[in-house]
Amino acid sequence: MEKKPSPLILYGIPLLLAGVLKFFLWSNTITPFNADEAIVALMARHINQGRIMPFFYGQSYMGSLDAIIVALGFRVFGEQVWVIRLVQSLLYLGTVATTVLLARKILRTSWAAFYAGLLVAIPTVNVALYSTVSLGGYGEMLFIGNLLLLGGIGIVEKHKNGALQTRRYYRSLAAWGIGAGFGFWVLGLTLVYSIPILIVLIWYLSKQDRRIVFLSIACLLLGGIVGSAPWWGTALREGNPAIISELAGGAIAGVSSGSWLLKPVYRAVNFLIFGGSVMIGIRPPWSIRWLMLPLVPFALFFWLAVLVYSLQKFIQEKLTDHRSLLTLIGLVLTAGFILSPFGDDPSGRYFLPFLVPMSLFGADLIAEKLKERKFLALGLVVFLILFNLGGIIQSAQNTPPGLTTQFDSATQVDHSRMDELIDFLQTNEIRTGYSNYWVAYPLAFLTQEQMIFLPRLPYHQDFRYTSRDDRYPPYGEFVRSSTNIAYITTRHPDLDNYLREQFRELNISWKEKKIGDYTVYYELSEPIRVNEIGLGETTKP
Repeated sequence: MEKKPSPLILYGIPLLLAGVLKFFLWSNTITPFNADEAIVALMARHINQGRIMPFFYGQSYMGSLDAIIVALGFRVFGEQVWVIRLVQSLLYLGTVATTVLLARKILRTSWAAFYAGLLVAIPTVNVALYSTVSLGGYGEMLFIGNLLLLGGIGIVEKHKNGALQTRRYYRSLAAWGIGAGFGFWVLGLTLVYSIPILIVLIWYLSKQDRRIVFLSIACLLLGGIVGSAPWWGTALREGNPAIISELAGGAIAGVSSGSWLLKPVYRAVNFLIFGGSVMIGIRPPWSIRWLMLPLVPFALFFWLAVLVYSLQKFIQEKLTDHRSLLTLIGLVLTAGFILSPFGDDPSGRYFLPFLVPMSLFGADLIAEKLKERKFLALGLVVFLILFNLGGIIQSAQNTPPGLTTQFDSATQVDHSRMDELIDFLQTNEIRTGYSNYWVAYPLAFLTQEQMIFLPRLPYHQDFRYTSRDDRYPPYGEFVRSSTNIAYITTRHPDLDNYLREQFRELNISWKEKKIGDYTVYYELSEPIRVNEIGLGETTKP
C-alpha cells in the first residue's frame, strides 16, 4: 500500500511555509505602504469610531468586509500597518488550508493535495503581493472562492448520490446562495467561482423533474438575495448608478477607445502577453522585467503542459468530474477579461483566481505522470516553488519600489522618509494643505488624521487629475476652513515649476523643503487654494 503524507505534513508544511513567507513580506521596505492600503486603514479606523459604510471610500463595487476585519485587528493590536498585513496573512493561510482540502476532494490523492498545498504556499510574486498588502477584498475573494467551491462540490455530490429529496439538500442550496451573494458584495470577482458552480448545478438539474428544479432555483435565488443584501440594499437606498456601472468595469482607468470589434483583440493580447507572464511568475505585474531568467523556459514549458492537460481533462470528462469546475473558472475569468472593460487594465490582481486551478492541475499532472517516482515528483514541485521564491526575492531586493501594486513610475513614491516628513510638518505646525493621492492618505493614517492634505494635485507628468482620488469628502471642509496650508509634491519637476510660477504671479511668498521624494511648499503668505491656480478641477493647467 502506498504511504500517504500524514495530515500534519499534508496541512502543516504548506501552512508553515506560507506563514514564514508572509512574515518575511510584512516589511514596509519590501511591500510599501501606499494610498490604496491607507484607504483600508482609514476606513477601519472610522469603523471603530462608529462609522460603518457598506462600500469602500470611492469604490462602489467593493464591499467593506476587509476594512471591518482590519478594524477588529486594530482593536486587538492597535492601529499599525503590520496589523493589516497580519489580517491578509491569516486570510491567505485560510486559502492554503482550503486549497489542500479542495485538492483532496477533487484530485482524490493525498500526494496531489500535498503538491497543490506547496504550490499555493509559495506562489508567484503576483499572488504573494496581492495576498500580503490590502486593496480591499482580494484576500477575502480567494478564501471565499475556495469555500464556494467546497460547498458547490458538496451539492454536486448529493446529485451524484441521488440525495435530493431531503431538507438538508435544499438548506445546502440556500446556504451556498447566501455565500455566493455575500461574496458578490465583498468583491464582484467572486462571480468567477459562482458562475462555474451554477453551470454545473444547472447541468445536473436539467436531468431532474420540475419540482426539484423549481425548489432548487428558489433556494439559490433566495439565498443569493439574502447574502447580497448589503449590495442591493445600498443601491436601492442611495440610488447611486456607480454601484452598478463600476461593478461592470466603469471605474477602470484608461479604458481603451476604438472599435468594439478591436477591443476584444486588444484585451486578448493583454491577457496572453501581460497576464500570462504574470500568472506563471516570469515577471512582476508592475514591470517588464524577467525573473529567474535562466529557468524561464523550464517554467514556461511546465505551465503550457498543465494548460494542455487541463483542457484535455475537460474535453474528456465534460461536467462529470469536479475538475471541470477548475477549468470553468479559467474559462469564465478569461471571457470576462476579454469581453469587459477590466481587460483594458492588465493588473495582476484580476488574475488571482487562476491560483487554485493552476495549482491543482499542476499538482494533478505531477502526481499522475510521476506516480511511481515520488522523489522526482517532489523535486519538480520544489523546483517550481524555488522558482517562485526566487522571483519574490529578486523583486524584494529591487527596492524601491519593492513589491508594489503601482505600475506607473509616477505613482511609485518612495515613502522611506515619511517619518522625516511627518516630523518636519509637526515642527512647523503644518496640519493641512494639498498633495496627491499617494501622499495624502498614508500621511492621514500615520498621523491619526492630525495632518489632512487633500489629494487634489496631479501626479502624472501630463497633469491628468481625476476627482476619484478625493475619496473622503469630510476632509474637504477641514482643509477649506484652514488658513495655514502647504503643498506637497512628489518627483514632478513640471508641477514644481508651475506652482512656483503661480505663486510669483499672485505675489505670494513661500518656503521650500526637499525630503526624499517629497517637496514641501510652506509658510505661504496667503492660503491659496488649488482651484485658484488652475489645479484639482481641470485636466491640464
